[in-house]
Amino acid sequence: TPLLPNNGLAVLRGNIAPDGAVIKPGAADPKLHVHTGRAVVFKDYNDMAARIDDDALDIDETCVIVLQHAGPVGAPGMPEWGQLPIPKKLLQKGVRDMLRISDARMSGTSYGACVLHVAPESFIGGPFALVQDGDLIELDVPQRRLNVLVSDEELARRKAAWVEPQPRFTRGYGAMHQVHVMQANKGCDFDFLQRDGASGASSCSSAGEPEIH
Repeated sequence: TPLLPNNGLAVLRGNIAPDGAVIKPGAADPKLHVHTGRAVVFKDYNDMAARIDDDALDIDETCVIVLQHAGPVGAPGMPEWGQLPIPKKLLQKGVRDMLRISDARMSGTSYGACVLHVAPESFIGGPFALVQDGDLIELDVPQRRLNVLVSDEELARRKAAWVEPQPRFTRGYGAMHQVHVMQANKGCDFDFLQRDGASGASSCSSAGEPEIH
């Protein structure tokens, strides 16, 4: 007696998630399974916490909330931030779900139209880092698609202008983690724990920074 006949989880792919992203269709409002909306981008969790409930924030229920730098390296540690809050001014209007996308994770008991585990993550230069305020984002769960409606040429221009963030750590366990942790589609394991020795680790060291082995 399953709660749903299918689609407990869906893996999405597209130009902002070439290595995949995950959504729970049954936890989302069905009308958002196919949706295109304007991106409202938060550069990290602190940015979101500071602005999400600001009455001056230019956002409505058709928008797509985007949280960057919440992945295995960027957060760091891929914390349970994926069930992003809906702005209070929209809650007061009766809005109970809207599309939210991040490279974070969330609990299996969480709900909402939340796209998670975007890979590769934004902090290491994945294309999710290139999403800007005002971009149109297209979600199509039946077709398993997730794209930003920006030309390849514009994305290439943004990539060329992208500046790598400073590493979160310069020594100790944190430095080891950021060099060797693999991306969400690889299970966020350490590359040196892989049986076959295959490396899928993140590259996040600044120029001249020694690798840790």
